[in-house]
Amino acid sequence: MQSNVYVSISGQLALLKRLETVAQNIANLGTTGYRAERVSFEEILSKTAETDTSFVSEGRSYISTLSGALEKTGNPLDIAVNGNAWLGISTPAGIAYTRDGRINLSPTGELLSAKGFPFVDAGGSPLQINANGPRPSIGKDGSIVQGGVDLGRVGLFTIPEGAGLRRFENGSVIPDQPAEAALDYNSVSIAQGYVEKSNTEPVMEMTRLISIQRTFDAISNGVAETEEGLANAIRTLGG
Repeated sequence: MQSNVYVSISGQLALLKRLETVAQNIANLGTTGYRAERVSFEEILSKTAETDTSFVSEGRSYISTLSGALEKTGNPLDIAVNGNAWLGISTPAGIAYTRDGRINLSPTGELLSAKGFPFVDAGGSPLQINANGPRPSIGKDGSIVQGGVDLGRVGLFTIPEGAGLRRFENGSVIPDQPAEAALDYNSVSIAQGYVEKSNTEPVMEMTRLISIQRTFDAISNGVAETEEGLANAIRTLGG
């Protein structure tokens, strides 16, 4: 088989992965704190044939670190992160990091995520307030004050640049490098009464979807023309 057919197939496989990524992003347009998935472009150069041949790799998936827009809810138990930081939640897999700051209050006053995981402070300890007390106030630095009493501070964490991120529940991620507690509240902070929307851009995702479809069709047409040319050549040579 001619190498251009293999190149075409590699291109279609790469497009298929991008299609799956776009579909996932579109499905999570309304998911609070969701970070869109992207796929890097990678080229593979083969030197096994008479001439060097360039193939397209499926690419590596990575999670976009761009922030989503903040939406005001007025709920005192909703918090959003300003800047490049994450909220910590305690899970069976260890501390995971999320941008979904919708807090649920347990009967005993624990601050839980939408999936029931405890939010933690900078030291990784669960946070708790008086379930029957007055409305809590959460400051920009994450400090929780209820009835004039300081009850702790919501942990803000920074993940090292270049760290690999694995998705976990509640729109959270688990990095392959240790996260650090954020200390500079001028660059990162918490907004009470807000949630962060998905950072997926609907128009851009639809544009990517159309581009993928058109490119896939163009490659398919190219493969069909190649196969037709081979068939004509065989008929001609076969008399």
